[in-house]
Formats: sequence, C-alpha cells, structure tokens
Amino acid sequence: MSRHVKNKFSDLLERAIPLGFTATKPRHFRDMLKIAWQNRDNAGYAWKVLSQGVCDGCALGVAGFHDWTIDGVHLCMTRLNLLRLNTMRAFDPALLADIGPLKSKSNAELRELGRIPCPLIRKRGEKGFQPTSWEDALRRIAARINTSGPERIAFYLTSRGITNEVYYVAQKVARFLGTNNVDNAARLCHSPSTGAMKHALGIAASTCSYRDWFGTDLLIFFGANPANDQPVTTKYLHEAKRHGTKVVMVNPYLEPGMKRYWVPSNLSSALFGTDIADYWFPVTQGGDIPFLYGVIKILIERNWIDERFVREQAAGFEELRAEVTKLDLPALAKAAGLSVADLEEFAALIRDARTAVLVWSMGITQHTHGGDGVSMILNLGLLRGYVGRDQCGLVPIRGHSGVQGGAEMGAYATAFPGGKPVNPDNAAALSAQYGFAVPTEPGMPATEMVEASARGDLDLLYCVGGNFLRALPDPDAVARAMANVPLRVHQDIILTDQMFIDAREEVILLPAKTRYEQDDGGTETTTERRVLFSPELPRSEAEIGSARAEWKILRDLAALARPQHAALLKCETGQTIRDEIAQVVPFYEGIQRLKKSGDQFQYGGRHLCADGKFQTPDGKAHFRVVAMPTEKPGEGEFIVSTRRGKQFNTLIYAEVDPLTGAQRDAVFISPEDAAEQSLRNGETVRLVNSFGVLRGRVFLAPIARGNLQIHWPEGNVLIPGGRLDELGGVPDYNARVRIERVNGGAGS
Repeated sequence: MSRHVKNKFSDLLERAIPLGFTATKPRHFRDMLKIAWQNRDNAGYAWKVLSQGVCDGCALGVAGFHDWTIDGVHLCMTRLNLLRLNTMRAFDPALLADIGPLKSKSNAELRELGRIPCPLIRKRGEKGFQPTSWEDALRRIAARINTSGPERIAFYLTSRGITNEVYYVAQKVARFLGTNNVDNAARLCHSPSTGAMKHALGIAASTCSYRDWFGTDLLIFFGANPANDQPVTTKYLHEAKRHGTKVVMVNPYLEPGMKRYWVPSNLSSALFGTDIADYWFPVTQGGDIPFLYGVIKILIERNWIDERFVREQAAGFEELRAEVTKLDLPALAKAAGLSVADLEEFAALIRDARTAVLVWSMGITQHTHGGDGVSMILNLGLLRGYVGRDQCGLVPIRGHSGVQGGAEMGAYATAFPGGKPVNPDNAAALSAQYGFAVPTEPGMPATEMVEASARGDLDLLYCVGGNFLRALPDPDAVARAMANVPLRVHQDIILTDQMFIDAREEVILLPAKTRYEQDDGGTETTTERRVLFSPELPRSEAEIGSARAEWKILRDLAALARPQHAALLKCETGQTIRDEIAQVVPFYEGIQRLKKSGDQFQYGGRHLCADGKFQTPDGKAHFRVVAMPTEKPGEGEFIVSTRRGKQFNTLIYAEVDPLTGAQRDAVFISPEDAAEQSLRNGETVRLVNSFGVLRGRVFLAPIARGNLQIHWPEGNVLIPGGRLDELGGVPDYNARVRIERVNGGAGS
C-alpha cells in the first residue's frame, strides 16, 4: 500500500527534544570535532581546502562554503570525511617492501597509512613493491604500449575528485595511442540515463537547476536517497518544504534521512529536524516499470496529460498510448507490489501538480532494465510537460563530483568529447581538430575491460583511481581477471586492496596529486551543469612525495610512447587544456575564463529545452515504449539489492550508518517478512544463491515485502557478473536469494 508519511507520537516527541537526542540521526557537530582532531597536524591546509576549494564529494557543487542556490554556509560530512585524503602526508615506501601483512588490512586501514610517496613496482612473485624513478616507471609503461596493439590497452578513470582537465587529457591520450578503450565511473551508475535521455531529449544532463526545487508542486525521488548521497540537498529540501513543495519517494525502503533530517546549517532544523517526505510508495525492487506504466495508463485514459505539449513538442505518443491500452491495471499494480488504489493516488498527485521535478538515481539505473526505467520516468515527465520551464525538470542526480563532466569530456568508450557518439563521421571531425587519426569504432566500456582481462585480451590496464575489486559484482572473478593482465598501472593517491593482486608480470603504482594540488587548478561539472573552478593549493614535496598532476602523468606517458608525434598532444598547462576544451566542446565555452576560486558558469542556462526545442534530429521530445521486466523471484526467494550506507563510493564509510543505525552486515527486512521467517532483530542469517553466500544480521526496517537490502560493496559476493543494462552497460546490482538461519541465533 502507499503511505502518506505521518509522524507517530514518538516522532513528535523526538522533534520536541532539541538535537533529537533520542533519535537515530547524524551527529554532525560531534563528528565535526572528530574531523578537526584528525586533521590537527595540517589544520592550516585543511582550512585552505574547505574555504577555497570546490567540494570533491558529491556533485552538488559547493565552492568554499557557499553555492549558487541558497544563501548560507554549506558544509556536509561527506566533504569533511574526505578531508583527510587531502591533508595526510606520504608514507615511507619501505612500508611496501613486504605486502604480506598489508593484505589482511581493510581499505579503511590502508587509507590511514598515508599517501603513495613515489612510483613503485612489484614484479610477479616478489613479496613487495620497490621504489623507482618516474622516468623508469613511465618508460616501462610506454614500452608495453609500444609492444601491444591499441586494442589491447585500456584506461579507466574513477570519480574521486578527478577534474574535467584530467578526463579530457585521458581521453585525448587514449585516442592519440589509437584506442577508444577509455571509460569512467559514470558507466557504473548513470550510463542508462545517458542513453535514455539522448533518445528522449537529445541531451544527457539535468534539464533544470536546484532552484527549481523551491516551490515546485511535486518533488519526486525515484530510487534516490539524496539525504545519504547528496547531503547538501537536505538544505534545499528544507527550503522546498518551506515553499509548500510536496516530496514524494518511490522506493522500496522508507529512508530515514528522507523522512526526517537535521540540517546542521539551519538552526531550527539542527535543533528539531525537518520532516521531508510527504508520500512514500514502496514499489518492489524492479517494479518501477509496471508502476510507471500503470500511472501512465491512468493519466492517458483519463486525459490528465498536457495535450498541447504532447501534440506540438513530442513524438511517439500514439505508440505509447497503444501499448498502455493493452496492459491490465491490476496486473501492473501487482507487479509493482502495490494496489490499484496506490497507482490512482500517485496519478492524482501528478494530475494536480502544475509543476514537478522528477529525480532518479541508481535505484533505477543499476538494473538489466535500467535504461528502460529511466525512459519510463521521462515518459511520465513528458506527458505532463515537466521540462523547459520554472519549477519543472528531469534530473539524473549525480553521486560524485566530476562524473557529469567525465563523459562530456569524452572519457567514455562510446562517446567523444561533447557526448558525440563514436562513429566514422565524428571521428573524422575530431581527427581534423587534433591533427592525428582518431579511432572510429567504440571502445570497451568498464565492465568489458574486466571481461577482456579475464580472456587474456588486455596487455595493459591503466586505472586512474577506482577499485574494480570492490565496485563490481562477483569480486572473486574480478580478482582473477585483474591477475591475468600482464601490466596493471594504478595511478592514485592512496593504497587500495586491488593493488596487491598479482599481475601476470608486474604492477606499477603512480602517486597522483589531489584536485586541490593540481597544477594550474581544475574544474568540475555539477549535476545542474555548473562548471566550477578550484584553484591550485600547492603542498611541499616533503608532504606529498613525488606526486604529479594526473593530467601531466598521462600526457608525459603518451609523449614518451610516441615521441615523434608528441607535439600534437599540446596540453602544456591547465590553461591551455581549458582553452582547448572550449574549442572542442562548444557548450563548455567559458571554461577558459575561469581563473580563481568560485569562478563558474552554467552551460545551457537555468533550463535546457526552454525554447520548446529539443536536441533530437527532429527537434521534438520522444516517448519510448519499453518491455515489461519478466524476471520474478521464485518460491521462497527474496529480491536483494545493494545499498549505500552513509558513504563515498568505496573510499569512505562508517561501520555504523548514522542515518539508519545499521552496521555493515545488516540485512534490511520488513517486520512482516521477518515474522513469517521466524527471525528476530539482530539474529544471524545467511543469504544464499548459486553465486555466493553472505553472512549478516537481521535489521528490521520499513521496506517493501519480499525485498531485502544489504550494503555495497559487501553484498557484491551475491551479485553475478555479466548482467548488464543493454542501453548503458551498467551492471545489475540486484539478485534473488534465500534466507538461511544460522544455528546459535542472535550474535552468533
């Protein structure tokens, strides 16, 4: 059933107690003091990063302590938890002389050891890494490039604070070396959004600005939890509520942070909390498509659509109408895990909303049908004309800084700079700009890089940050694949456990500067398409060893591999890179004029498609008919999904989630399902399927029946590899499992 989110007496009592002392909630002020203590050895630099830099956490886009959406101080715990990565000093390379003792450490423990100090090499069979010079390290990598075909090398970039300049140079270097095998972390989260939005709108970015959240009639979150992933948005949600906006969640789990949040920079909210969600529709995992088909069927059959928009500015409506006519509403409701009344209630909310902003995230995209799920959200928005005007928008909300810019810079196996598809015509145009031949066929997306490694089809896997071992399903298979590559290069700030996996021949570690140390500063692109400049904040070699700017490492490597053509690379400085981006990616015009802290511009203005024109071949928005998912859990099976705790990708997370109170081994289950299984809260269980086993503890939660949630990346052992969304190539992070009791009960 759908639920109008109401406060119980206990909730009201919590609100009456300042700072919510009886509630499970983030302890912002306590944790801020803890962060200050952790960074006490470099407090001055920490202050520089916070006061002058652009946040390297989520993609909301805070510069210093301020943004362009709402007045006041903005400082979230994600940014503070990342601060130590930017203030710590390099460790003694002798620490890696024997990696045996380090293999048992967690990534959190490895991170605390400090910065990678210098280039390091470990040959297969050796017990540890040995320091070497930059010249030797780059020479070894260049030699591998020159003895391998372009199709046998691949570059992958993560999202940990990487700037547009790094993404741009990385893709140019890959193509200079003759390969389109270059991809980034956006592939693993919002690639289905890219494909679906390109079809529907001709663009792959948020169509509105954060300001449009304020005063919109409806703000709907599909498979998204911004209180966890984009904490600064809670301040925006507080403001939206103050303007009368209704907030709706379509999600299997009633996320506590979306029910109520204590915004630390707002006095009243910090003291008493802000009630956020007004409605919760607990759609079963994988039930979003039948849910949306049911809602759309009601809207069309009752003529609750924007007829003028559909007639004048859209195409494909008749095909969509014909499809929903064939569908049975009760069957759709059942497939969604809801009732017909629930679908009618949601449709009525849409009917009464003159304006709405639709937001979605990885709860939608990380499925084999992720692109189809996004298309259905877009269909809903287009039926009502929720695009191109104030308080309206379609928003693929980004989790990490820089990922919006990654694909736009062309660090994408299937797209050139500007998001242009890889094809012969676009390759010819880019070749003319660069002065060297650009390959014409799409390269390997991230998941294919791992598959190629397993087959023995890669000679060099070059990773700029990231941790495939933790990020991808089936970690044992990932480890075997990575061990099958002759040469692996890890360009990074800190150690991760994937670096200790043997390679067929050798592993090379390259120490990178952070975004704040990057020569000539750097830029990122936010969820709302705002390009922000973060200045260079230099540190001494005594603190960071021989770390180099990431774009310089890549440029110098390419120049060493192809010295006869090195002049064609250009990219001499951060400024010349930005000058070139402005030429190659025309909608980034203005990036070359960003010079100091806080400089910014928003490409496309406040709204995309504001002129009623879309960037599709015919200038119209396009509806899309999608297939209904057919996979269902068997008798006695549950659908299990991986979830983020209060964390930043695989780098930063707490052992106890401050929003839910759950530990990392929690198995989220509804009280009704637990009772049916005779399970007690805290009882030890096993989740089992044909791919793996995960031991955890029962955690009673407001979650749709038949659904379980477990933390990512721990839950990846249950997720089979190779299940990908057809439109974007994102892995499916969901599986079917059985629950087994563990003898001994709670705490065993």
